[in-house]
Amino acid sequence: MKLLSKIALFGAFTLCNLLGADQKIEAQIEELLSQMTLEEKVRMCHAQSKFSAAGVSRIGVPELWLSDGPHGVRPEIAWDSWSHAGWTNDFCTAFPALTCLAATFNPELSYEYGVALGEESLYREKDIILGPGVNIYRTPLNGRNFEYMGEDPYLASQMVVPYVQGVQSNGVAACVKHLVLNNQEHWRHEVNVEISERALREIYLPAFKAAIVEGGAWSVMGAYNLFRGQHCCHNELLLNHILKDEWGFDGIVVSDWGGTYDTTEAALYGLDLEMGTGTNGLTFSEDNAYDNYYLALPFLDKIKKGEISESVLDDKVRRLLRLRLRTNMDRSRGFGRMMCEDHSRVARSVATEGMVLLKNENDFFPLDAGASITIAVIGENATRMMTIGGGSSELKAKYEISPLEGIQKRFKNAKIVHSMGYGSGESDYDVVLPSPYDAEALKKDALEVAANADFVLFFGGLNKSHNQDCEGADRLQLGLPFGQDELITDLLKVNPNMAVLLISGNAVEMPWIDEVAAIFQVWYLGSETGYAIADVLSGDVTPSGKLPFTFPKKLEDNPAHRFGEKSYPGIDHEQEYMEDIFVGYRGHDEFGIEPLFPFGFGLSYTDFEISDVTVDDSEIAIDGNIRLRCKLTNTGPVKGAETVQVYVGKSNSKVKRVKKALKGFKKVSVDAGESELVTVTIPVKDLAYYETASKSWVVETGDYRLWVGNSSASGMSKTFRVK
Repeated sequence: MKLLSKIALFGAFTLCNLLGADQKIEAQIEELLSQMTLEEKVRMCHAQSKFSAAGVSRIGVPELWLSDGPHGVRPEIAWDSWSHAGWTNDFCTAFPALTCLAATFNPELSYEYGVALGEESLYREKDIILGPGVNIYRTPLNGRNFEYMGEDPYLASQMVVPYVQGVQSNGVAACVKHLVLNNQEHWRHEVNVEISERALREIYLPAFKAAIVEGGAWSVMGAYNLFRGQHCCHNELLLNHILKDEWGFDGIVVSDWGGTYDTTEAALYGLDLEMGTGTNGLTFSEDNAYDNYYLALPFLDKIKKGEISESVLDDKVRRLLRLRLRTNMDRSRGFGRMMCEDHSRVARSVATEGMVLLKNENDFFPLDAGASITIAVIGENATRMMTIGGGSSELKAKYEISPLEGIQKRFKNAKIVHSMGYGSGESDYDVVLPSPYDAEALKKDALEVAANADFVLFFGGLNKSHNQDCEGADRLQLGLPFGQDELITDLLKVNPNMAVLLISGNAVEMPWIDEVAAIFQVWYLGSETGYAIADVLSGDVTPSGKLPFTFPKKLEDNPAHRFGEKSYPGIDHEQEYMEDIFVGYRGHDEFGIEPLFPFGFGLSYTDFEISDVTVDDSEIAIDGNIRLRCKLTNTGPVKGAETVQVYVGKSNSKVKRVKKALKGFKKVSVDAGESELVTVTIPVKDLAYYETASKSWVVETGDYRLWVGNSSASGMSKTFRVK
């Protein structure tokens, strides 16, 4: 660094000591900006490698390093290819996928998750972790649903805010993604989404807004798809008008890798940092590819010609400097922690709280961990590693305890026999290889093992390969792959004392549901998978997870699929969200379709009763709060946790509205035989609908009804009036 620059920078830092925190940052930004050349400023706006962007070393501005998340820190990738870099110290703790986190209905646990992930990111010297994902679960075929927080905008909003705050407490930026409507992988680069303004505002944007306005997220990633004819990574309405103007976002917008298509649009319509373009997003590179990015030399050329104002560039650089001053230029930033006991504890807690018990006939679970019994563990998913697939969310876990290993270690007096039962082919990003196994031989062995067991535990579901739960392509069917449905039916014939444990991030069809004794939705649980499963199966932990999305009985029952090809996946890359605001359980209510399992559903090893429901006032001011109180009693044999859920609907509305929508919840732990008083407060402003004509949120006066229960399909109702 030149002496003059050092003196100037020192002067800026000295001045900053006399100012408040925000003023300090802004003063430093202006001082640094004044010292940069045009070329240096442009160079900050695009990648210099797969996962880094240049700084300005001569004035002390460091490089920016990013890493994929959102469930752990991705293994190091080579400088200019998608090959692994081959490091021996880039292991991580694999945390449960975000569907599991959402299923906990526990915002406090979400904060712990964010803190732990932020610590691991900091230890690996990352400045931005590319997560969390809050795209709404619209269709069960979406390959990346496992990375997101379910179908309900309120639940996703409540869970994303503490996650963001936890990550950023470490001086690492959370990057909320993918803004917006990235709700399918099929045609993800080309599909143009048309949607009503109400559905956009009421369903698909709230979690992003919460992450920015309440969570204070420092970065946002644009989506691949188009919205109203413009790519989301440089979309004037989304990025300039909504994100930066309406929400006051002062961080950076990062393109998804290969999501940038035009220099002028990228410059003018909100993109701040372009990543991935020179490699076509996935495949190849060329010499000096990064200089050919849209926000590289072509951007510089347009500025020099006067076609784009330098003030546009300066806004981007201010944001990029602000991000660095919050992260790698923050002198108080620590060093982080990696793969420690605390992180394993958080991963295990999220995993056990997120598992959802869907069926438990005749108290099949919990199993007696001390009994001398024979347990047949059937299924490839009982031993298959799940942290290494799924696309960009792949992880290099220091350890991953399989379901089989966890059961073996917990049920020490039992005879545990494993049979693979079915086998899938491996896959890379876009090619599925045929299974190398003899399906009939696998089935024969599984039937023999099951016939001689006291209990059968079938581990099935999906597997984070192409056309399963994986980036780059959607699922091809709602049913289970690899002949699992037929295998389950055959296993029941030789031993009906069987439970199915589904490892997946998506709903599946269950043609065998009436025949199996018990069903668990297990999710992708990360490093602590086997231990967490054993905790719950043995009764050491009482299950308390709730479904963050609806399970339809068949695919066409899902609201997005109700309207045919135009609604999903689109026709000739043109798509309309024809279900509008009726997503998930809202659509099942609207169209009178009974789900297989409703949103918010989840059983326990104990029983709960909600009683004495009261609302403080029968008439509430439009600027007031609805304060609901109830008594939650554990009437069963063991301690457990229940989530009290509050849904609200408007009677005689002047606009089309959903029957009811989640507006509050509280998870409460109660000892056996004990009761707890539960209070849920809902601001009246949260009952607003978006009025397109006035472009504003409107709260209607008049009568409302609320439901208090433990899923979207249960509960007692009360009425109140907004005046």
